[in-house]
Amino acid sequence: MPSAMLKRTPLFELHCNGGAKMVDFGGWEMPLHYGSQLQEHIAVRAGCGMFDVSHMRVVDISGDDSLAFLRMLLANDAARLAPGKALYTCMLRPDGGVLDDLILYRLGEDANGFRAVVNAATADKDLAWMEQVREAQGFQVAVRAPADMALIAVQGPKARAQLARAVPELGATLDSIGVFSASTVGDFFVARTGYTGEDGCEIALPARRAAAFWNALHAAGVTACGLGARDTLRLEAGLNLYGSDMDESVSPLESGLGWTVDLRTGREFIGRVALERQQHAANLRQLVGLKFAGRGVPRSHQVVRTSQGEGSITSGTYGPTVACSIALARVPAGIAPGDELEVELRTGVAKAQVCRPPFVRHGKVLV
Repeated sequence: MPSAMLKRTPLFELHCNGGAKMVDFGGWEMPLHYGSQLQEHIAVRAGCGMFDVSHMRVVDISGDDSLAFLRMLLANDAARLAPGKALYTCMLRPDGGVLDDLILYRLGEDANGFRAVVNAATADKDLAWMEQVREAQGFQVAVRAPADMALIAVQGPKARAQLARAVPELGATLDSIGVFSASTVGDFFVARTGYTGEDGCEIALPARRAAAFWNALHAAGVTACGLGARDTLRLEAGLNLYGSDMDESVSPLESGLGWTVDLRTGREFIGRVALERQQHAANLRQLVGLKFAGRGVPRSHQVVRTSQGEGSITSGTYGPTVACSIALARVPAGIAPGDELEVELRTGVAKAQVCRPPFVRHGKVLV
């Protein structure tokens, strides 16, 4: 696809001027790195890095039926959300396949107001599905995806301190905001969430303010990071990537996301019946972590051989913090942490040990 046809975020020119290597990421022209993916990874683990994630879509849901709508739409229960809190969940097909994974926020200033952040590659499909459910069920809700928003993630053990230095007006909020909580300060929607396994925030703001905000972060000493480091960081943190570790062909139960599914209450939601059946299926698969002792880097779709049958790698990389190759793999039930199995790498068959993700959390190696 010619670069002129790719979508661009409000920070595109800044990325180019900063020497970023730009790549096609799901139809968006995005920075892969600014010179050293490894140094960007280390910056986030040890200090603070920033990521342009404006390709992801902000979706606002409001109206008298907004809670009832979301309780039907999502596998996790939106009723658990107090104002100002966040919830990770999946949106499912009737057969239990994952349409998308997303974060849902309940807005503090409006009991019927919610905000979701959905993946870039699935955004149009997500919005069409939401509209289909709204019409079919007759919910009185408004679903709106503002086009003039930017989204910037600031991540690392020093993230909140550096963010407060860059934008002093956020200081009081950053001191008080809890994990998986969000607050609005003027034009800034600040959420203490992220995709790296480190502390930090994701900030939604008007597109017209994005460049000045990015420059202020840079002046405060925050390292610009690309999608390459974001991927190695999230995999070390044991976090799923939509399109790799789950998609419409698999359910949350086969993707290490059973904890995001609310089956304890009698609430009806799309996909529930299929998940209840799958819980007891003999061929249920599971997502596990793998740690490699030798050389070679695992990649998606490579065959995994286990004592219970074959599986496959869903995501793999070299983990700079753990100093070895790591992966997520979908394997048959019955495989447990500590088991050893074989993976068909490009360089030959390699042995790997099964472990329970995450591999790294808050800078500490866990495997």
